[in-house]
Amino acid sequence: MRLAGRRVLVTGAASGIGLAIARLFRKEGAAVAMLDRDAPALDEAGVEGGATFVCDVADEGQVRTTVARAAGALGGLDGVVNSAGIDVMRPFEHMTSAEWARILAVDLTGPMLVCQAALSALKQAGRGTIVNIASGAALRPLEHRTAYCTAKAGLVMFGKTLAVDLAAYRIRVNAICPGIIDTPLFRSSWEGAADPEAELAKILDRYVIRRPGEPEEIAQAALYLTSDESSFVTGAALAVDGGRTFH
Repeated sequence: MRLAGRRVLVTGAASGIGLAIARLFRKEGAAVAMLDRDAPALDEAGVEGGATFVCDVADEGQVRTTVARAAGALGGLDGVVNSAGIDVMRPFEHMTSAEWARILAVDLTGPMLVCQAALSALKQAGRGTIVNIASGAALRPLEHRTAYCTAKAGLVMFGKTLAVDLAAYRIRVNAICPGIIDTPLFRSSWEGAADPEAELAKILDRYVIRRPGEPEEIAQAALYLTSDESSFVTGAALAVDGGRTFH
């Protein structure tokens, strides 16, 4: 029960990393508000005791309304985990401005909007935490992902700057930079290739630990950064990436 009494909002909570975080946080005693734009997936997520809210994090009006509702449902907020994210694989010369704008809207502006909407509640909590799920792509680039790498690198620096700005309110802000994680988003990056097995092998060649990570492994990192065990950690970008970015 490492999060007993904590009240945490998790975006992108209908699947993948966000869902794993919501499940683990509930297990560890937190009250959890689960946000996602996919209403059917939220209904099927099956997190006992989790309050669910449909929201597109790129829509400022929706974010302000939904975060306020979530804070009301939980009786306040002690923590935020920004896990909602999308990707696009496209050579730069073929990428459209609309694709660029949408990636930045969801992956970078979305977390900013959520943090801003949650700030009043976090300040009242007095020991708030914000964990942004960035990417190993924020630390070491990937081909054909100009928008995604840019957004995730921006998210890391956003968190570092926010950690400075919010320290006076006893709010800690950190980022997790996952490597390949076995989620639908990851599988879509290689299953549609002309030779899926060769594409997967090429991806795994980048990693010292030659396997995809599991969503639960990222959830454990989020648990650490949300719990009092990390009380002296802020402004960090924790690579949980199987050894891709250090070699």
